Amino acid sequence: MSAKTNKTGIIFQTLSKNIFSGFVVSLIALPLGLGLALASEAPPISGIIAAVVGGVIVSLLGGSKVTIAGPGNGLVIVLLAAIGTLGGGDLYQGYLFTLAAIVLSGVLMLLLGFLKMGRLANFFPASAIQGMLAAIGIGILAKQFHIMVGHNNETGTIIELLILIPNDFADLIKTADLNMLFAAGIGLVSLLIMVFYSKIRNKYFQLIPAPMWILILSVGLSYFYALLGKPYPMSVDYLVSIPDDVLTNLAFPDFGKIMDREFIVAVFAITLIASIESLLSIKAVDKLDPLMRRSNVNKDLKALGLATVISGLLGGLNVVTVIARSSVNVNNGATNKSANFFHAMFLVGFVLIFQEQLRRIPLAALAAILVYTGYRLANPESFRKIMRIGKEQVLIFLTTLITTLFTNLITGIAAGILIAFIIHLIINKSISLFISNLFKPNILLFKEEDEGNFYLSIKYFCSFLNFHKLKNKLDVVPESMDLVVDFSMCNFVDHTVLEGLENYGAAFDKRGGSIELIGLDKHEADSFHPFAIRKIIPVAALKPIERYFTKRQKDLEAAARDYDWKYVAKKNTNTAFLENFVFFHTREVGYFYNLLKDDENGCSVFDLEWTEGAFIAKEVVKTTMMHIQLDVDIPVFTLDKEGLLQLIYSLAGFKAISIENHPDFNRRFNLSGENESAILELFTDEMVLFLESHPYYHIESNGSSLLILKKERLLGVQEIKRMIYFGQQLHALVQHEKFHS
Repeated sequence: MSAKTNKTGIIFQTLSKNIFSGFVVSLIALPLGLGLALASEAPPISGIIAAVVGGVIVSLLGGSKVTIAGPGNGLVIVLLAAIGTLGGGDLYQGYLFTLAAIVLSGVLMLLLGFLKMGRLANFFPASAIQGMLAAIGIGILAKQFHIMVGHNNETGTIIELLILIPNDFADLIKTADLNMLFAAGIGLVSLLIMVFYSKIRNKYFQLIPAPMWILILSVGLSYFYALLGKPYPMSVDYLVSIPDDVLTNLAFPDFGKIMDREFIVAVFAITLIASIESLLSIKAVDKLDPLMRRSNVNKDLKALGLATVISGLLGGLNVVTVIARSSVNVNNGATNKSANFFHAMFLVGFVLIFQEQLRRIPLAALAAILVYTGYRLANPESFRKIMRIGKEQVLIFLTTLITTLFTNLITGIAAGILIAFIIHLIINKSISLFISNLFKPNILLFKEEDEGNFYLSIKYFCSFLNFHKLKNKLDVVPESMDLVVDFSMCNFVDHTVLEGLENYGAAFDKRGGSIELIGLDKHEADSFHPFAIRKIIPVAALKPIERYFTKRQKDLEAAARDYDWKYVAKKNTNTAFLENFVFFHTREVGYFYNLLKDDENGCSVFDLEWTEGAFIAKEVVKTTMMHIQLDVDIPVFTLDKEGLLQLIYSLAGFKAISIENHPDFNRRFNLSGENESAILELFTDEMVLFLESHPYYHIESNGSSLLILKKERLLGVQEIKRMIYFGQQLHALVQHEKFHS
């Protein structure tokens, strides 16, 4: 009985959390829905319709847990352009034609979902997306700033509207229009509320979001004037217009221009931006989810597509996943999709119950909310972050931004992609690297048997062009596992990939796993930023590798400090100490780098590059090894797993040696050498037990030193630490055995 009561209590607690979160989100969604619709030159109610339909449909059919659906910031300038272009001066008719474009864009999103095109967002360079978002922000700000200061009739392109902003202040100084002055006062105070809201630390004040405070205060002001018996100093032209009966005044799409070029362009532009905004938001919200659930993006695309079709048919805007409202949803304790549904129901209640109050909302107040939103999208700090990554990212960002401002979003994002590709060609001084390898399978993923971790190796190049291949592999790996991503055979890695891997790493960390990047230490970079482009060009072998440390190198440096060892990153061709090892009799050693050295005990760990084979069969191998200089002489031997290198050592005169009373050891390992009696004397029961109880390492002795190898690849920092621990214990054991013998 108590268990049932407890279960009921948990269900009630979860339900109450989602109801509360849905209510808080609706307080933000109401003014934003009205504002985004007005910013698009659509009737205010169209934004609320999109939020209600999106909340219901996506909560029932979507593939994400805590996202909120509704009208999005990114579509404002697309819809604004579509309504203006398709209407030919008649904004309401343009709105009806745009509704038809919205319906068809929903059909296309549905199709993208069924075709499993959720990876669409992976094909865009990260800096181009930032440029696109900044252009959207500037577009929103340019239009809404005029409305915020009481100029409701300003028209023109984004650039023209920006140029006119100083004139607004001049007009305010000279004007005697009380409507305009009062609207400007409300707008500027509302903007101050948006800016300084986060600095007020009162927990009760923070229960109501800043946009809702603006509505409460601005609507309350109209009632204050009524209470004083004075006329409200703003005409209806400066207030929100809501139909007397919303349900009987719905607008319906006009498909009369379905074959026109402008209409088709509008459909594709709306679909592109809606899909990108939704996919980016879904991925971002997944990182915020405290339960660390991963959304089914293709299922979400289908739900968003269906919701957009229904919204368009009812006179509403596009439905997308929105990051700001979704993050509020998570922060207020939402646990499942019902919060999205409750937010929609609260919006229905607001519209049906508070229609009179909605008509008292000043357009300037809503415009102030959107001006702040636009500024956040085009925040100068975003530009400074991109500058720190690299000059080429600034060029991609600015190309996308400027092209979008002077043309449209599709042309802008296309220009960003084109300039990114051209920059990559110039950086690598090779077109064949991309053209010849674009469609080749270049990613190998497997689970390593000895430790159960995953290893992923990438060849040729990895950029926004083929990042989806890497993401497909990453999605297969459980986030609770450790994954090593090896770029040692990859000549070029771009900013989009490195930033994307950082996002995956954060998700793995939350679930107890990890992602470690290796093989980038020899790649050149143009800045210290961890997301800077990494490349190897033909003359790279002649250049130093220690100019810009990778995260792995910084971690190696930190590990050296922890052990009180030295760390030297630069290349070193003095490899004579390896020549006496049989392992290198058939291999040509190049150089070692990333050296960690313990001078006191003669131990060192390093990355080593060698070649084996000849002519067309010649292969470059990069691996991490440990070398231990001994104080005593020991027999020459090799210990190998299951005799994998038995042929090499048999040619050197080594013979297999079995140890009595240790059948498991003899089955798992191949021990060989010339002096059998001396080797058996060294391999005591204690030594055998030590080796059996640790993961496999290839161990070789040249008589005066030991060589330890884990895998014929570079190791991650944690793997190197485990190797050092193993080597130190083996060193102590060998010294002990020889001393007692």
